[in-house]
Amino acid sequence: MGDKVAGDKTTGPVEDLVAAGANADAIPVKRGARCIALVGPYLSGKTTLLEALLARTGAISRPGTIVEQSTVGDASAEARAHAMSVEMNIAETTYLGDAFTFLDLPGSIEFQAEGLAVLPVVDLAVVVCEPDPRRVPALQIILKSLASQNIPHVLFLNKIDAFETPVREIIPMLQPASTRPLVLRQVPIWTDGKATGFVDLALERAFNYRANAASEAIDRPDAMRARAAEARYQMLEQIADFDDALMEQLLNDLPPERQQVFDDLARELREGLICPVLLGSAQNGNGIVRLLKVLRHEAPFVAATRDRLGLGDTGTTAQMLKTIHSPHGGKISIARILSGEIGEGSTLRGVKAEQRVAGVVSMLGETIRKRKSAQTGETVGLARLEGISAGETVTVGKQPAKQLVRPAVPEPVFGQAIELANRNDDVKLSAAFAKLMEEDSGLHLQHEAASQQMVLWGQGEMHIRVTLERLKRKYGIDAQVKPRRVAYKETIRKGTEIRGRHKKQSGGHGQFGDVVLDIKPLPRGGGIQFGDKIHGGTVPKQYIPSVEIGVKDYLSAGPLGFPVVDVAVTLLDGSYHSVDSSDMAFRQAGRLAMSEGLPSCQPILLEPVMAVSVAAPSDATARVNAIIAQRRGQILGFDAREGWPGWDTVEAHIPENEMADLIVELRSATAGVGTFSAQFHHLAELNGRLADQVIAERSRH
Repeated sequence: MGDKVAGDKTTGPVEDLVAAGANADAIPVKRGARCIALVGPYLSGKTTLLEALLARTGAISRPGTIVEQSTVGDASAEARAHAMSVEMNIAETTYLGDAFTFLDLPGSIEFQAEGLAVLPVVDLAVVVCEPDPRRVPALQIILKSLASQNIPHVLFLNKIDAFETPVREIIPMLQPASTRPLVLRQVPIWTDGKATGFVDLALERAFNYRANAASEAIDRPDAMRARAAEARYQMLEQIADFDDALMEQLLNDLPPERQQVFDDLARELREGLICPVLLGSAQNGNGIVRLLKVLRHEAPFVAATRDRLGLGDTGTTAQMLKTIHSPHGGKISIARILSGEIGEGSTLRGVKAEQRVAGVVSMLGETIRKRKSAQTGETVGLARLEGISAGETVTVGKQPAKQLVRPAVPEPVFGQAIELANRNDDVKLSAAFAKLMEEDSGLHLQHEAASQQMVLWGQGEMHIRVTLERLKRKYGIDAQVKPRRVAYKETIRKGTEIRGRHKKQSGGHGQFGDVVLDIKPLPRGGGIQFGDKIHGGTVPKQYIPSVEIGVKDYLSAGPLGFPVVDVAVTLLDGSYHSVDSSDMAFRQAGRLAMSEGLPSCQPILLEPVMAVSVAAPSDATARVNAIIAQRRGQILGFDAREGWPGWDTVEAHIPENEMADLIVELRSATAGVGTFSAQFHHLAELNGRLADQVIAERSRH
């Protein structure tokens, strides 16, 4: 459970408070609260930064730590167990009278669906990163997503206490990751190799860091004056690219007014023209106040976000960001109020349903406060909106709201078959997974008819593991993972002509069916074809469909045990008995003919081959090629990834049997950022030892 809000009389887990109908005074917030996303690569320090922000604003008495498992965010059992963010963390606070809701989004690419759904409606994103060249591709993914949606963002260079590269070298190193100019706002003050403070280039003042406290203003060290002047002029040149008046002043060596500089920085940030860069250490609480001041003075308000989304002021409107299900408290819908006011008892109209709000809550991690209503800009939880889903835009009124375009959810890249430890849980499995998938749009559960397996698809191995842990904790269902079975097929190399006769006499009417079949292979992709060349009624017309049924019955599992494809079967001849012949007799005759004829047609195993497109940083392309080759893949070529400087796309054909853990190895070779898309392309012959292994495995099932 997260730290309690100072002065709060009623706090507790979401489900307990909603179930009990707890009542408390609303957190004092002003109209126009801002919503700030904390994003960044895995292990960049976002959750630690959230702690520092909450402690500095008085929302918690002291910052928690991940090691002590005392943070407001990452409070779920799964996040604690894996020491990583596996879901969005929400925390509301105020700073100098301004209200903020911080959304700490997972950094791992496996849990990226959380951020994709939320980012469009935030006012600004703080991108937390380290000055590590190995993290540039991961940073590029985040910055490109923000830029493509024109979401204002600032870069917080974290862990300044561990910097080994000068800042003047870090910015050029990171710039290729951003389509916006990275504008350095601070330069560090170094003492004995450690960052002990900074010079604010816009304010033109120097500060000393103090552990977990506001920085202390100091005189600028003489040794820093030249460096600070150089860095400030570079900052002014960058913002002057978007301000002709400022450019004119610089060309005439006229110093701009300080307020003009701040106004330009704020305007260009809000318009998405630049990405300001701030320095600090979340662990030590350094640079936090400066970040808060930038957010307070320069982050846009919700009106600007509405304009960016093309909504304007359209009455009471909210965007549903995320769904949380709890066994006791029911459904909580996290919503951003884009305009108007929503209170307990308000009726919201979604895409397909109208629902009455059962309660409104403010959130600080897993601690909540019940309140009467939420106003424009606030991000709150709305209770028991059963007919409304995450991603919907809702309104209060008779007409449905204009629906915002939601970013596409990434295609799943890792699937594992699941098997219940207790078969009695099968009844409640579907309902449990329906709730899990409503909470996490990156999941997909599929029943694969060919393999008769239930397959859970997600964004990676950890994603699947966390989901099954959550399934057990929340719903008491223990599911084990099994390898997926590949949908092998078989076909034949040559044809034959075969007679099949089914004759049985057991008193009364007997059974008689007699057919002659011509079996031939078809080109790959030919499917199953059945026809007849019966002349003179040797097989009555009414029995011919039964012969076809018998043929296809057998082809569902051929001599090798797999479905047969690319075969043409023609009914050439046969005979019948006026009394003993029947549909069932001819069906059996057709099946018997196939079972006797197909083994002599040189059956061969076919494996599905996927067309795969791998996206990875260019410096990892050679490793990607090696991975594909090791998986019996055929590399078709590679090219620069369009719109992604420093990335390549590799096209290949890879057997499906080699795809199971491809994403695991691919991410290991690309610092966690490589990905792929795949679709079925063709069936290819599989021979030798691998084919023998597949057939032997099939015979054991």
